Amino acid sequence: MLNIRGFFALGFVVHRVFIDGQAGTTGLEIAARLSGRGDIELMVIDDGLRKDVTERARLLNSADAVVLCLPDAAAREAVALIENPATKVLDASTAHRVAAQWVYGLPELSLSQRDAIRAAARVSNPGCYPTGFILTIKPLIDAGFVAAEAALSVHAISGYSGGGRAMIERYESLPGPRPTMSYGLDLKHKHVPEMTCYAGLGAPPIFSPAVGHYYKGMLVHVPLDRRTLSVDAGATEIHELLARRYAEEPCIDVLPLGATEVLDGGYLDPTGANDTNRIDVMVFGNDHQALVVTRYDNLGKGASGAAVQNLNLMLGLPELEGITL
Repeated sequence: MLNIRGFFALGFVVHRVFIDGQAGTTGLEIAARLSGRGDIELMVIDDGLRKDVTERARLLNSADAVVLCLPDAAAREAVALIENPATKVLDASTAHRVAAQWVYGLPELSLSQRDAIRAAARVSNPGCYPTGFILTIKPLIDAGFVAAEAALSVHAISGYSGGGRAMIERYESLPGPRPTMSYGLDLKHKHVPEMTCYAGLGAPPIFSPAVGHYYKGMLVHVPLDRRTLSVDAGATEIHELLARRYAEEPCIDVLPLGATEVLDGGYLDPTGANDTNRIDVMVFGNDHQALVVTRYDNLGKGASGAAVQNLNLMLGLPELEGITL
């Protein structure tokens, strides 16, 4: 592999990227995916200056692209520090996910979304749970299978790395396995507005997340039946629609109806897509009921892998560079 000096010598463009918040889980994962690439120069802030506003502002304004891996308030503050109109920003926080001036960073959202991301100066990286839900429901709404006002629910489980460094440290300090634990029981999870907006819903879904005692990997379940469907359709028709919609999407793999080849004695492993940027889409059910399940790595397509995919598009690089499928 060519180093940066070699890329300059051959006339290749090397893009300067600064990850603000590189010490966090998402930042470390993004940096690992970008390190060693000859087309990317990672700008690193000195550990002692990570909270120095002047130094952060210098790096933010010197980069071709900035990736924000910060809490929401800090992400907004970082954007306010950027005065260079040429600096592109990819925000991995929730701060700008439904902001009007920001492009949603889900290339598979529609046939035009990639072009929107390529042209954007400000892109919001999707949340992990909304990614699977939106990719399940939006095609069904677009095709008239589900009404925008349908009463939908989504049930999901993620590995404990989805809670960031604090949750990782907590789980890894426990003396033994913990049972799966539900949370977000006030129905005010921060991902709900994003789910509602980009799936095209007129009302928020009931979202029930859970955390499991394993490091990474997730399942997102969306149940559908004659009460939520607008057409006379079952599992077969839903599967056919999703298979057609995502046939050309390299990061989305719609498995055969029933997905029997990935079941282990009838059980579905949430870690089966780990260490990839792939989403496995599965449809189970019968003529009257269907369960659409998406499986992916919450640190891959659910966070850092998606960020690299978006960054590639924003910088005019091959979309799947540095990504494992």
